[in-house]
Amino acid sequence: MRLRYILEERATSGTLKEFLAKNGKVLDPEKEVNRLGKMHKENSKAIVEDYHLAMTPEEFSQAIMPMYQQRWPLAKPLPGVNRLIKHLHKHGIPLGLASNSIKKYIATKISHQHGWKEMFSVIVGGDEVSHAKPSPDIFLEAASRLGVDASNCLVIEDSPVGVRAAKDAGAKVVAVPSLQNQAERYSIADRVLHSLLEFQPEIWGLPPFEDWTQSALLIEPLCSRGFIVDGDISNCCMLESDNGSSDSLPDQVVGVFFGWVKLKTKGTFKMVAAVGWDCSWGTPKRVIKPFFFGINKSGPPKEAFNLAFVGYIRNFLDEENILESSILSQEDKSIAWAALDLPEFSKDADSYDDLFSNDME
Repeated sequence: MRLRYILEERATSGTLKEFLAKNGKVLDPEKEVNRLGKMHKENSKAIVEDYHLAMTPEEFSQAIMPMYQQRWPLAKPLPGVNRLIKHLHKHGIPLGLASNSIKKYIATKISHQHGWKEMFSVIVGGDEVSHAKPSPDIFLEAASRLGVDASNCLVIEDSPVGVRAAKDAGAKVVAVPSLQNQAERYSIADRVLHSLLEFQPEIWGLPPFEDWTQSALLIEPLCSRGFIVDGDISNCCMLESDNGSSDSLPDQVVGVFFGWVKLKTKGTFKMVAAVGWDCSWGTPKRVIKPFFFGINKSGPPKEAFNLAFVGYIRNFLDEENILESSILSQEDKSIAWAALDLPEFSKDADSYDDLFSNDME
């Protein structure tokens, strides 16, 4: 596994943007995409050069690292990660963590995640091998410490350089891309998933999950906000941010989810939604197509709402288009409606109000 994938880093993703702004520079998303998965030292040199910063790479690193460290405690596991780690650990499957990050930084990051230190048998940092990813060295070292051949390992990666490194090491690779519109860069992986919630252990000879309830999977709550456009509940606009707030869904949240919606003027209701990305315009755009149970289609011109996703149903079929509202089937709606009556999914629906970081305006 790779550290950046298992920890959702929206909490730190705005740090470079903030740093550059303080130095009179504007972040270029295209440049940052190409840095994904590389060593901090390598990226520091490139950032100083690309943005013509009046400092050395060492000075840049010394200035920005405390900003990152301040936000590390805010990083949360991506959907499905805690589930997989606990499942494999429960069944005695050895787990290794191989990251281009410096070993001491890895230790600091995972110290904020309950139980992780004990569940990973091996942790290898980029400073412990001669060559970092895309060299296979880090995965070969992790396999060696686990006492197995790399060909008997399964690697989960989100970066193209990590996928290449794992394949060159001889491992099987599941890619869960962070780059939503660059699927071709992950084509050498043995399997590409939109989300780790899609992962099926039995395909890889591992014990299957046994935590589904009536075709629904309980997840750690995910929050988002939005508003109804022109009074049409079928036409919703979602609010996203890059500062790590709860309005932002992790990039790897893709599929059919369900939970609760709270509207400013109407109260709290059941809901189910198709969540994905529209890549038709080049730059990926988050798309959420919700269906609210028990609410008339018409409403106020601009009704604000909060969403709390508490369950997952399925991934998208290849022929499905996230831009089509019909992507939600009657079966999806039936599963969501029934699940939200179960104690583990319902609890007290109003308690999810505490998950939202911003009051409605």
